[in-house]
Amino acid sequence: MDELAILGGPPVRTTPWARWPEFGEPEREALLRVLEGGEWGGFPSPNTHARTFNRAFADYIGTHSATACANGTFAITLALQAARISRGAEVITTAYSFVGTAGGIVAAGAQPVFVDVLPDSYCLDPRAVEAAFSPRTEAVVAVHLASAMADMDRLQEICAARGLALVEDCAHAHGMRWRGRCAGSLGDLGCFSMQSSKLLTAGEGGAVTTDSDIFAARLEALVNCGRRDTPSTAGVEPLLGHNLRITEWQAAVLCAQLERLPEQHERRRRAVERFAQGLAEIPGISMPPVDPRSTPTYYQLVLRYDAAAFEGVPRDRFVEALEAEGVPCSGRFYVPIHDDPLFAADPRTNPAYERQRETPNRYPIAAHAAYEEAIWLPHHLFLGPSEDVDSLLAAFRKLRGRSQHLKASLDPAPPGSAFA
Repeated sequence: MDELAILGGPPVRTTPWARWPEFGEPEREALLRVLEGGEWGGFPSPNTHARTFNRAFADYIGTHSATACANGTFAITLALQAARISRGAEVITTAYSFVGTAGGIVAAGAQPVFVDVLPDSYCLDPRAVEAAFSPRTEAVVAVHLASAMADMDRLQEICAARGLALVEDCAHAHGMRWRGRCAGSLGDLGCFSMQSSKLLTAGEGGAVTTDSDIFAARLEALVNCGRRDTPSTAGVEPLLGHNLRITEWQAAVLCAQLERLPEQHERRRRAVERFAQGLAEIPGISMPPVDPRSTPTYYQLVLRYDAAAFEGVPRDRFVEALEAEGVPCSGRFYVPIHDDPLFAADPRTNPAYERQRETPNRYPIAAHAAYEEAIWLPHHLFLGPSEDVDSLLAAFRKLRGRSQHLKASLDPAPPGSAFA
């Protein structure tokens, strides 16, 4: 076996991985139609391609409606505004997510209240949700993370019993299912991101799904500067909206990308299954458990790293070594939101920061995942041929077989010693 690449040896992988995003003639033709049609923006709202996408995406998710918008962060804002969350209300959400989850809550005028996650899924712990309730609590934002879904059975029960709005953050969960129903159709509203890395992408963009005609009408007005000039929005109360419309360029690309999504899901599923079979033979690295109620779609595959099986080598050093072998990956893909420098300590733009600073170290499971255990593999690694999976497994086997060398590179070796 060659020496580790991080110590000067040849890397396992030197050729490119599968390209993301995938595109072809359908996307080219869609963009050309927009170019030649002359209506490039989102007004009138929803414009032609946006209206087509809204209907197609709602059908895909299984909801009465979908409203395309500028991005996933403001999808959360719009969902909370459509649910008429009070200014200053508390919204319970996970401590382990992208800062945009909290940012969307703050932009809606509400106060995010973070709680810890479950060790198996890294999603909201329902018991922690219940413990965080106060008289000011009005909503829960449940984040479906990587290849796992929040416990929607329990969260539905909790929110129904207290009359709280249940919003799903589905930025990772396009096509993920819970008891056969798509993410985004289980709460009162579902929020999606179409940013560049996401399973369904136009570079940027978002959408909010719902079965409520009232919420849908509010959403249609809110993304369009508060206008109430269509039959569906005519009876909606006055709302201060903003221009959060999606462009026709984005909507046209999303229509084409949505056609590709089921086949991409199946390709990833087969590759992950092959990867899991090989990984089972490598001690110290394990696959995330899959809740039998859910069907994952693998925006990211988040592995569990056991440092004890690798001579005590810290997770961050292991990730460095894995990257040196040519495998794109991350350990600190997310950190607890209150630790994230993007959750800035600026009371002028982040009124939620002071409260969170007063409650450090309250999220031990999220912290363990972020700083010690989780290894995030991006979904495009599982879109290529079977040889790509073999390369991944070869890199993990190499690090396993040379873990003593990796350990020795951390500790000063005594005089006269050499690698075994």
